Parts: sequence; structure tokens; C-alpha cells
Amino acid sequence: MRSFGCDGVLFDLDGVLVDSTRVVVRIWSDWGERRGIEAERILEVAHGRRTIETIRIVAPELDAEAETRELERIEIEALDDVLEAGGALELLSSLPEDGWTVVTSGPKALAARRIEHAGLPLPGRFVAAEDVKEGKPHPDAYLKGAEILGVRPEACAVIEDAPSGIRAGKAAGMTVVAVAATHREEDLSEADAVADSLAHIRVIPGAGGGLRFELRVPG
Repeated sequence: MRSFGCDGVLFDLDGVLVDSTRVVVRIWSDWGERRGIEAERILEVAHGRRTIETIRIVAPELDAEAETRELERIEIEALDDVLEAGGALELLSSLPEDGWTVVTSGPKALAARRIEHAGLPLPGRFVAAEDVKEGKPHPDAYLKGAEILGVRPEACAVIEDAPSGIRAGKAAGMTVVAVAATHREEDLSEADAVADSLAHIRVIPGAGGGLRFELRVPG
């Protein structure tokens, strides 16, 4: 059992609050086949990154903005395989409404569709791809998330599933808990702790105010 305190919680979306792995793999694989790029190469860098940055890495010769618009058009209609991640609704329901938000590398419209489709509460304000100039692993997105909550960055906890997101949270000076959903535990070693799923995390009021995380760690 691990525990730590915080004043606000910043959740990544895909791979943390929603399980969208199958649709993400399918869309990127189809795109790679059309562009002559191996799916494995794309998926090595795609998780936790903005679409436009993934394209710039794997296919710098393409018009990244045009390709991103096309991929986002496809993604926003592909909701059949988007599900609530195990334990997500229960964990969010235990948090104060103004004590958490979402920080995602996806566009705002897509994030809102996936959150609502999974049956999760939609925060009034959250951080999406169009809100930052540089995506994860740059800390900008998580710093904006702390600003939305009105909480000092060092008093925030980040819940992530991807190495790029973990690095973003750490660069922002935040405590980072990784969920081993889309990556192997050894790939998440930069996080402060790793949980098997959100179902192994609970949040209770802190003795001196704020929140206290308790999580069962693998093994």
C-alpha cells in the first residue's frame, strides 16, 4: 500500500479514464497502411502524444495538419470500442467536483465525445490538444491543468498511462501515478508509483485538508 497527499488530481484520458486502445490501434494501423508506414513504428510513439506530433515524428514529409484533421474526423465517429476504464467512475465520484480535471493529448471535441460515451462526468473545463503549443512530454498541458484547478503544481497528482505523460507530469513538478494499462510496468519506472488499474486507487479526505491517495501497488 502506498499513500500520499495532494490538493488536485489531473487525469490523462485515453488509457486512464477510458479504454480506447482497440480503436486507437485500428485507426493508426489503417492510416499507416495507407501511408506505407508500419503500425508498430507508429504505435511506439503515438500513445500519450498529440496526433500532429506523432505524424511529424513518423512521417515528416507529410502535411501534418491536413493528416491530423482527417484522422480526427475518423476518430470522432469511432466510439463503438470506447469504454469506461475499470474503476474510473467510482474514483471520479469520490472526488470533489472542483478537485479534478482531464489533461489529454486529443482534441477537445473528441475528448468530450469519449468521456460522455463512456458514461463519465464531463469536467466544466479541461486541457486538450488545441490548448497547448507543445504536447506531452512538455509540461505545459499539466501546468494548465493545475491553473484550471487553482492548485499549485507541486500539490497536484497526475494519473497517467504513457511514458511521455509521466515525463510531462514530472517536469511540471507533480506527483505521478501510472496505471499499467497500455504499457508494461518496466516502461513506467519514472512514475512515483504504479497501479494495476484505477480500481486499486482510492481517495479520501486528508487529515489536514486536501486529499489523500491510497493505492495498492503490483506485487
